[in-house]
Amino acid sequence: MNSVDTSWKKMAKSKHNKKPALRCSPFSLVSTLAGCVFMIHLIMLYSRNYSVDLEVSSRLLTHHPIVRELERVEEENIHMPPPRKRSARAIKRKPRRPTTLVEEFLDENSQIRHLFFPDMKSAFGPSKDGNDTLNYFFPGKIWLDTEGNPIQAHGGGILYDEISKSYYWYGEYKDGPTYLSYKNGPARVDIIGVGCYSSQDLWTWKNEGVVLAAEETDETHDLHKSNVLERPKVIYNSETGKYVMWMHIDDANYTKASVGVAISDTPTGPFDYLYSKSPHGFDSRDMTIFKDDDNVAYLIYSSEDNSVLHIGPLTEDYLDVKPVMKRIMVGQHREAPAIFKHQNTYYMITSGCTGWAPNEALAHAAESIMGPWETLGNPCVGGNKVFRLTTFFSQSTYVIPLPGVPGAFIFMADRWNPADLRDSRYLWLPLIVGGPADRPLEFTFGFPMWSRVSVYWHRQWRLPLGGGKNIA
Repeated sequence: MNSVDTSWKKMAKSKHNKKPALRCSPFSLVSTLAGCVFMIHLIMLYSRNYSVDLEVSSRLLTHHPIVRELERVEEENIHMPPPRKRSARAIKRKPRRPTTLVEEFLDENSQIRHLFFPDMKSAFGPSKDGNDTLNYFFPGKIWLDTEGNPIQAHGGGILYDEISKSYYWYGEYKDGPTYLSYKNGPARVDIIGVGCYSSQDLWTWKNEGVVLAAEETDETHDLHKSNVLERPKVIYNSETGKYVMWMHIDDANYTKASVGVAISDTPTGPFDYLYSKSPHGFDSRDMTIFKDDDNVAYLIYSSEDNSVLHIGPLTEDYLDVKPVMKRIMVGQHREAPAIFKHQNTYYMITSGCTGWAPNEALAHAAESIMGPWETLGNPCVGGNKVFRLTTFFSQSTYVIPLPGVPGAFIFMADRWNPADLRDSRYLWLPLIVGGPADRPLEFTFGFPMWSRVSVYWHRQWRLPLGGGKNIA
């Protein structure tokens, strides 16, 4: 019995281990080949159509006289100041190290500081006399409102309101003294509130006042003047009729790391502060919100000690986040996200995490807002190498479409002045989406089909036809 069982088991084992013969009927072979040919045809058809669309779009952009003018970048040649005199003992104790241009930028006593922060004599805006600078942007110079005061809307964003047919610029109102919250801590200004300015042409800005004010007495309140309010952004909810503001809320030591929400019935406020929270249970610092074409809004924020960006949809009333969230740009330490959309592709500009010191911007793109996101490279064009590696000595905050010119946008950035934050400047520069991407995909090493993003440096430039209103 045992011998029979053993032989039977061997036969069964060899039977099951035997590889089946590969058989393929002529019909199966023909069907497989036909399927492959069909798939190749679809891929080629899609690629050809996409290439044609991209070529047509690029040709329209290239031949657009406005775009040609905006792409004519300028170069900068900043000479380093002569080194300061040092005693022989100081030189012996610590040999001289060449000073970098970034260090000169951050040094409030630098001999070339005026090149980065020109004084009031060169200010521009509607309240200045003369027509020679009318409607021209001067990146880095003091920008005046209609009353002749410097605009206070740092780290801000733009809302175009369909009801009033006006633009609204919201930002941090930093018109107070700069100080350190603790020894060797970051420079900061007490919360004053969120400033709001209105415009019909994106150049002439009327001060609408502080639309979300600080809390003066209640030290437990999120908006107490000793705390932190940064990067306010406002979107409109057509279902509820409310204007909803999201912002970064923090304590003086930057340990709270939350988002705050406020609402108003009008774009000029006053906004009622609702609450703060840790979105999706995570810390949140630099952030922005984005409203898509289908009216779904998203929160994008730096998290996990600024090592990752998180992105997720808001609830239908825009007052909270849904439980859905994706981690993007993991381990890349990016902040200051500015997101926009063009031809069904989502783009984002981010900066590195270096405090008040400027660093290199990167552009990113995705076919779905929830990712995956691919990095396109440094979008900055012109200036010089140091300018490009420091985002023209600024940091991204928002991107808005250039009216009437598809594929053209305005890149909004802040040139922070850590020695006097109220004197931080604005850099508005033309951003063009067009031309082939110059960086391969991260995982497949192929090149993406979406276009590259370019931000062009100009000492001065202006919108088409002298303004943002009724541009054709």
